[in-house]
Amino acid sequence: MGLDRRGFVKFVVGGVAGTLFTPVIWKGLDDAAIWSQNWGWIPRVPKGEVKATPALSKLCPSGCAVKVKTVGGLPFAAIGNADNPMSKGGVCPICAGGAQLLYSPARVKSPMKKVGEGKFEAIKWEDAEAMLVEKLTSFKGQDGKIAAISGDETGTANEVVSALLSGLGNASGFCVMPGEMYTATKGVKLMGGNGQPGFDIAGADLVLMIGADALDSWGPSVANQKAFAASHPTGAAATAQFIYAGPVLNNTSSVCDKFLAVPPTATAAFSLALANALINAGAVCSASDFGDYKALAAKYTPEAFEKATGLKAEALKDLVARIKAAKAPLVIAGASFGQGAGALDFVAGASLNVLLGRVGQSGGMTLLPAAPKALAAATDRAEAKDAGSFLAQVATGKASPAVLLVYEANPAFALPQADAMAKALGNIAFKVSFSTYMDETATLADLILPAPHPYERFDDAMNPYGVAKPTYLAGKPAMAKPVMDVKDPVDVLLAAGSKLGLSLGFETYADVIKAKAQAVGADFDTLASGGAWTGEGKGGGLSLGAAALAKAPVAKADDKAVALAPVTKLACGTADLATPPANLLTIRDTELKGKDLFVQMNAATAKKLGVTDGNKVKLTGGSGEVRARVHVNEGVAADTVAMLLGFGHSAWDQYTKGKGDNVYKILTVSDEAGTGLKVWAGSTVTVAKI
Repeated sequence: MGLDRRGFVKFVVGGVAGTLFTPVIWKGLDDAAIWSQNWGWIPRVPKGEVKATPALSKLCPSGCAVKVKTVGGLPFAAIGNADNPMSKGGVCPICAGGAQLLYSPARVKSPMKKVGEGKFEAIKWEDAEAMLVEKLTSFKGQDGKIAAISGDETGTANEVVSALLSGLGNASGFCVMPGEMYTATKGVKLMGGNGQPGFDIAGADLVLMIGADALDSWGPSVANQKAFAASHPTGAAATAQFIYAGPVLNNTSSVCDKFLAVPPTATAAFSLALANALINAGAVCSASDFGDYKALAAKYTPEAFEKATGLKAEALKDLVARIKAAKAPLVIAGASFGQGAGALDFVAGASLNVLLGRVGQSGGMTLLPAAPKALAAATDRAEAKDAGSFLAQVATGKASPAVLLVYEANPAFALPQADAMAKALGNIAFKVSFSTYMDETATLADLILPAPHPYERFDDAMNPYGVAKPTYLAGKPAMAKPVMDVKDPVDVLLAAGSKLGLSLGFETYADVIKAKAQAVGADFDTLASGGAWTGEGKGGGLSLGAAALAKAPVAKADDKAVALAPVTKLACGTADLATPPANLLTIRDTELKGKDLFVQMNAATAKKLGVTDGNKVKLTGGSGEVRARVHVNEGVAADTVAMLLGFGHSAWDQYTKGKGDNVYKILTVSDEAGTGLKVWAGSTVTVAKI
């Protein structure tokens, strides 16, 4: 479909003339956005003075500080905000298309209530809010009857939602969509610490990413790209090494100094084999559990490393030499959104930072303390329930909520065994979707309350996952009034709380955010202009997590199944946002062609499965199945098949609906030993030619 992956990666990641993601480069996008006004569903831009207004775009998980370009108050493009210390004028491929998404035909234009199967009618806001209050009143004080699912990892909106539930007698009903921040925070606890882990990529001279697609879809990707570009100046020697160990030659590994093809089922084994090799090379640390850790790691011999990963032991030896030669090595373990790595995968990788004495050091791993709350009654996000676990209980009758509030999330599409999750939603009598777009979950709701686009709202982001130190961002509307009949979900919930006799202390979300800024010691006006507040991280005195790692499961070989690596590309969308139309040009013909999704595997795996390039196949995992075509690609790890997430939508718009298939349908969930977390990074599938 046009621009291939390597060309696109060089465009968005390569440090061409040291101007990665600057407004100069994105001038081309500006021109493209203006050209796109010819599309029927976008208004034509009037002639007049061009203005640039700061905004916080949370279309991507980390949030980009942008400047929205407008004519006559009408947004037509977005560029990076050079005043932001994180992005320094950069913008991700999702937020760059924010103006286009403002006018998307998939937007929910007004409140709607369900009037029949798949049928809705528009209603007035006062009627919609009255319906919401009536339902909440009916179950006020009945624990277990009101629940909420949030897809926002960083917003203070979560405090309002959880505080409202608490006031309604349903404090345990607050759930979050699974994500790396959630599992990593659990992992830190297993290592005897508290807080969210942070990673100082810019200060490291060797960055080993174990499953973390840090230059595309993991963490603050634009800031990570800036760090990469600064360490790889055009025409000069690199000052830092970037090494990617993961299942697929993706956008990150394509530009790294070294790529190690590690199956998704072997990341913990990879980390522990590396720990054993480092200890044998002289690495020691003062952690109280070093003896137990050393004994555990000793089981992961070079031979075990080869068996688990399919790599040669020489690769491990070379990696040890590189790490020993580095002055400030950093290890990042995890997965991008939707890949389902568990807390033990995180601990296995993070323990290497402890072993190397790289916690609380410049260029190392830090711990970010919990931020002060704006609402004292709010639930700590780390203590919230996992949405997948919650809906699994709904499916079996172990949980029986009567009312479900869904805030900026799409659990009907973006949870493992997606069809079963969508069916579980049907067991809940009254569902309210606070969504900007008509997604799969909104189509199942009984009441849809349209949320503003990021340019139309107040919003904030506390500690986007991956930042090296406590960080707070905030923004305000970049336009005088919304283009649709929308209201901020937090404003709606605050008003509902007031009518229910609950005093949450605020009337609007703008008031909440200003209070949050004051609580962390930040100036709201500075934040709203694109600035950021930063605090200090800490060392933490972490253990190596030996007791937890002793429970790490050993992957078992299965001649009938292969490991499934779900691939994320930020340009293709997120767990709650479909692919923006302009980004379809970044998808390769070997990933999606027409309506056919491709499954990628190396030649040896294809031979084992009895398929060849171009064959149509059916992949089965759990109760789900997906159809695809085969693409033989030697950039995929042994005994692994890789598929791109973000396709197979049954809702949204004509640009994404019905294209490809939803890989979430075949991701299989297991309970992680010792944590109880639902994980799916070790998903396996069977592949049959059709």
